[in-house]
Amino acid sequence: MKFSLLALFFCPFIFAQTQYPKNGFRPPLDIPMQLSGNFGELRPNHFHAGFDLKTNQREGLSVHAIAEGYVSRIKISTFGNGKCIYITHPNGYTSVYGHLQTPVGEIQEYVKKTHYKEKAYEIEVFPKPFELPVTKGQIIALSGNTGSSEGPHLHFEIRDSKTEFVINPMFFGFDQNIKDTKKPTLSSLYVYPLDNATVNQSKQPLLVNMTLQKDGTYLAGKVKTNGKIGFGINAVDNDDVSHNKNGVFNVSTFLNGNQNYNYQFSTYSFDEMRYINAFIDYSRYKKTSQRIQKLFMKTPFALSIIRTDSERGIISAQPDLASTYRIEVSDYFGNHNSITVPIEYDTATPPVQAEPVTSKYFVRYNKDSNFEKDNMSVFFPAGTFYEDFNMNFDVRNNKVYIHDDTVPVHSNFTITIKDSTYPESLREKLYIGKGTSYNGTFRKGDVFTAKAKILGQYGLVLDTIAPVIKLAKPVEGKWISDQKKIDFTISDSSSGIKSYNGYLNGKWVLFEYENKARRITHTFDDELLLEGENDLKIEVIDNVGNSAIFETRFFRSQQK
Repeated sequence: MKFSLLALFFCPFIFAQTQYPKNGFRPPLDIPMQLSGNFGELRPNHFHAGFDLKTNQREGLSVHAIAEGYVSRIKISTFGNGKCIYITHPNGYTSVYGHLQTPVGEIQEYVKKTHYKEKAYEIEVFPKPFELPVTKGQIIALSGNTGSSEGPHLHFEIRDSKTEFVINPMFFGFDQNIKDTKKPTLSSLYVYPLDNATVNQSKQPLLVNMTLQKDGTYLAGKVKTNGKIGFGINAVDNDDVSHNKNGVFNVSTFLNGNQNYNYQFSTYSFDEMRYINAFIDYSRYKKTSQRIQKLFMKTPFALSIIRTDSERGIISAQPDLASTYRIEVSDYFGNHNSITVPIEYDTATPPVQAEPVTSKYFVRYNKDSNFEKDNMSVFFPAGTFYEDFNMNFDVRNNKVYIHDDTVPVHSNFTITIKDSTYPESLREKLYIGKGTSYNGTFRKGDVFTAKAKILGQYGLVLDTIAPVIKLAKPVEGKWISDQKKIDFTISDSSSGIKSYNGYLNGKWVLFEYENKARRITHTFDDELLLEGENDLKIEVIDNVGNSAIFETRFFRSQQK
């Protein structure tokens, strides 16, 4: 998704005020709406695309269609949103329900048939409008904890059906279900010297002291600089019910009363999600887990939630001219907080210098770069990074050292390793990995290539060890007529699991995979079982082709 930088710079602070329907949607749950995550909240490598709704710390709550429509997409995955249902509505919007325990009714029957048709647990289907119509309030699923969820909850989104842009659900009247009278919290303010400038006699980013004023706003300590600077904040929001620290809705900055930077979490596309790594101070995040939201663009990037002036929020101090900088932070309900920062020009020599640069490799973010040493090389297409920087690159001890993960990567780069020391019989068991973390690897003779999105140390990894399959409760030769399901744990110590399959009496059967617990589960279906003896076989294959097989025999009685 591309955006016009001219529009970004020279049409500042104008967000389209789309009129969204306020009364057409009901809440997806029957319990009072409580947020554990809100729209635009800062997450690893992405902005949060909707609401995370609390489910009383348990699974199995009824999930309702928020309006009439039809199920237009079903995706079952071991990661991301796990079991997820999409409903397209006649008014031009699509609602999304994620981390589900299970669909129900006709939707579940449709899902089950698809599993068996494709002989796979992970599926993605797009039913036609007439196949799975739903009515407003219809129960479509039970809430769960599938995918990358860290606890039971419902992930809920609203998207524009045509563009697939995600939209803040608050705009659709859901603000009436949430009480929020608390203003956002501003916990820290940072100032960044740019282009060899100094700030408070330092060439490194600094934490700025803030003093709480009687009116509840903050006054920052004086900032003295001799050049260009930018600011960053750590800001979160709380409502009156939840204890979670959620993201803020709107941030605006003003220099001498003139607005120079603004972002608002109203709507954006999935193509923009990874720009969060340019939006925050990524290096500080990797070192401290603290997400500082930068209020300037050192290098332009096309994130549509941002509106800025021609200076991209960067402030240039002028001799004999004091300035006042103000940051205003607000939530969707209009609760707001602010920081005022006095800025002065400074000519003092800085005692704190910038960190020394020892690298001889320089990367321009908008140019292709290729570095090679010995038998290893790395290629960065233009646009891989957000800014120019000095890269540390080296090859030693059969490893390629590609800087470190404090520099964010926007898109894939390519690693190539040539190695003829392994016999042909073992080459198919090799992959390029960061540690033992697997990267999809292509081999041609003795040349291996892989794509990656994280900087760091890479090398060839040999994996000849088969996956491990364990049955929690042995059933060999036993009667298990009252047992409703059977569980296995599956794991792999190196390249990771690529696929698994279960066979009951020689026929493929569905095992659901819970990645967090490394568990696969089959729920017994009388139609697939034989009276008396039944044979079960599990086969697991890792990413380089090592396989493991587990077989057992048990007895069932179908007599009720």
